[in-house]
Amino acid sequence: MVPIPRGFAGHPARRQAGRGTVHVPRPRHPLLDLYDRLVAATGGAVDPLVGRDLELLGYDAGYTLVPDEAALAGRRHRDSWLADIHCEAGTIATDRAVVIDVGAAGKGYLIDLIAATLLDADIDRFVVDGSGDLRHRGPQPVVVGLEHPVVPGHIIGTVRLRDRALCASATTRRAWGTGLHHILDGRSRRPVEDVVATWTLADDAATADGLATALFVADPEQLAAFEFSWVRMLTDGRVQWSNDFDGELFV
Repeated sequence: MVPIPRGFAGHPARRQAGRGTVHVPRPRHPLLDLYDRLVAATGGAVDPLVGRDLELLGYDAGYTLVPDEAALAGRRHRDSWLADIHCEAGTIATDRAVVIDVGAAGKGYLIDLIAATLLDADIDRFVVDGSGDLRHRGPQPVVVGLEHPVVPGHIIGTVRLRDRALCASATTRRAWGTGLHHILDGRSRRPVEDVVATWTLADDAATADGLATALFVADPEQLAAFEFSWVRMLTDGRVQWSNDFDGELFV
């Protein structure tokens, strides 16, 4: 979760009223472009402005892990990436204080930056491991286990990873109460309930990371504009996957 100054905010004590503007390092930042596509493809189910809702649910800067039920009940405006964020050449502007949560694809983007640094240094064989999200480069694939989200020490399958990125997400990894975890549906602003884990393969980690989040809140058909393959586990234990998923599932 990224606090944005001058009208954007990441901590209640620093919230400001009014319009805020922040400069981005290039006319159109690739992470912003990816979020634009994800928000549009999912009809707002993926929305980086769930940051304030995460704070109120207890996933705040101080990790209080205690929901502010009064503030949640009293919210009169739901921040919306489409309505409240104005992206122009080199700037992001908003009409009110917001919290931008880059968690949907931010770690994948960081992995891609590290991969690009290695390639710039003429290192063309590597695995960048961002806490389980992977970017591979090299002639020999690596076999990666898909960790079971509920049963520790078990996997539900394997995948051969070569010259691509594999990203995963699960509601069981950052959970702090009954029904409370870090993946929110941007339409309801509540934690998702139907999906417990996702795995995605794509050419870059930012895209794979963002789509791993999108699969919690959208049907795969809505994401047809992206090139990727996937697996997801529903909360009832059923497993779904794309026909082109290059792996083996033990289900």
